Amino acid sequence: MKKALIQIHLAVVLWGFTGVLGKEISLAAPMQVWYRMLLTALFVMVIITYRKQWIPIPKKDKLRLAYIGGLMALHWVAFFGAIKLANVSIALVCMSTAGIFTSLFDPFVNNTKHNIPELLIGVLGIVGVYLIYQFQQIYAWGVLSGVTAAILSAWFTVLNKKIASKYPARTMVFYEMGTGWLLLCIIIPVYLFFSGETLQLLPTTWDWLWLVILSLCCTVWAQSLALNALKHISSFTASLSVNLEPVYGILLAFAIYQEYELLHKWFYAGMALILIAVVLQMLRVMRPNKQPTSYIKEKSGID
Repeated sequence: MKKALIQIHLAVVLWGFTGVLGKEISLAAPMQVWYRMLLTALFVMVIITYRKQWIPIPKKDKLRLAYIGGLMALHWVAFFGAIKLANVSIALVCMSTAGIFTSLFDPFVNNTKHNIPELLIGVLGIVGVYLIYQFQQIYAWGVLSGVTAAILSAWFTVLNKKIASKYPARTMVFYEMGTGWLLLCIIIPVYLFFSGETLQLLPTTWDWLWLVILSLCCTVWAQSLALNALKHISSFTASLSVNLEPVYGILLAFAIYQEYELLHKWFYAGMALILIAVVLQMLRVMRPNKQPTSYIKEKSGID
């Protein structure tokens, strides 16, 4: 049990460290994601091939995984864009609303009714985001980008629920990373052609190091740690640990970049409301009459 707790918290720290690496990498957000998805797909492909874990997937499910992979690509572009447009702390706080949006989207996919308390919790989280947006106008576009990333994350999490139990996590990650990368191969040239902008295409020497750490450690290794830990800890413990991701990420950003000096007092008020909403939603999900969440399995290897 002690080893499992260490594994799950190490995985969450690695996910939280993603924001710091996103700030360190000099590439623009689309190119960061292009390299991250490519490297992750290659690393996972090597692991699956070495362990002889390839399994056939029907065309219908491949298309679904491709759709989810496209959403992931756009989610990451928005998330890393939020870091570039604002900072790590704001991007992570906005991303912490993903769980709230997931509870709002889930009834549409699973044909169930919305729950009034969940809607009120969602409103509480949105008020928190509004406070950050309203009183940190210098980072307004970063906040909008962060919320967009959270909405996209919530949507592909809900879609993953219907397919997560069918295939091994690494197989899903390979197809989702590969198809997301292909989508960016199409979108980036089209965007550059019509916008007339130029992007730095090749990483610097240090960028290569950060990209490898981002792909191998914060994605592939974090996934393995989380899945191994999930075999020995309860759903409640796992979900509670995952909800600490933005906390770990913000603490890292404070320690490395002293971002606390750049944030308004209303940022902390908004963050408090969002965290309260996240905790309330988590407590609702973890009630005895609720189905245990498989959030870790869906999240593994994504952030």
